Amino acid sequence: MVSSATDPSDTLIADDPEALAGLYVEWLITRLALHDGRFRIALCGGTTPQPLYRLLGSGRWKARINWSRFEVFWGDERCVPHDAADSNYGEAHRLWLSQVPIPPAQIHPMPTQGAPEACAQSYEALLQKHYGSLQLNPHNPLFDVVLLGVGDNGHTASLMPGSAVLHERARWVAAVRPGMPQLRLTLTYPVLASARAVSFVATGASKQRIVQKVREGDPGLPAAAVRSEGELFWFLDRPCAGNPQPKRNNGRKN
Repeated sequence: MVSSATDPSDTLIADDPEALAGLYVEWLITRLALHDGRFRIALCGGTTPQPLYRLLGSGRWKARINWSRFEVFWGDERCVPHDAADSNYGEAHRLWLSQVPIPPAQIHPMPTQGAPEACAQSYEALLQKHYGSLQLNPHNPLFDVVLLGVGDNGHTASLMPGSAVLHERARWVAAVRPGMPQLRLTLTYPVLASARAVSFVATGASKQRIVQKVREGDPGLPAAAVRSEGELFWFLDRPCAGNPQPKRNNGRKN
């Protein structure tokens, strides 16, 4: 099956960001139970996932989650040191990863020292090594879960409106120059799609209109073009979602 941001498998809604974080963790636990072996997850940055990362790092879930199964990757990164305040890796490490017993060898931040193109090639080679092939197979997803946000301009990961990377289909990881202070690295659309489940998380009334436009398929918004070879879910708090009633079918299998 193939799911898209405009035709998701399910939409899950909670009252506020903290409640949404709890809902997401419960969903993550159901995903963890669907398959044995390593559980590969690609993370995002920004302010939206911070309540989720704090909750995962709080210790509340240590008895319910087998952290040794996690293999952690990133969907994008700013070309800044890992200890910088705006590093996606640094944020997840501070709030979550440093608080749980995931083996360090199973945490794979994007390299950020050196030429961005070389960093992108290095991370692409790492992903291909873990995947066991240079070519993606739609019947063999790279990730179990991909976590994505939505920017005010409709970008996701570092897939920015109007950028050349939106047309990339051969490379797995690309360097991007988004017209912002930092250069960035991003996974490309085919790699984000190689997942058992892609999950968008968005919160706040300020995101309501852009999320609506993404879900309507606005062709100018990169998030609207995201696909999943498996399922795709939206996680929204009520100010972002508006007034629809939540759907709670979060245990379905592929």
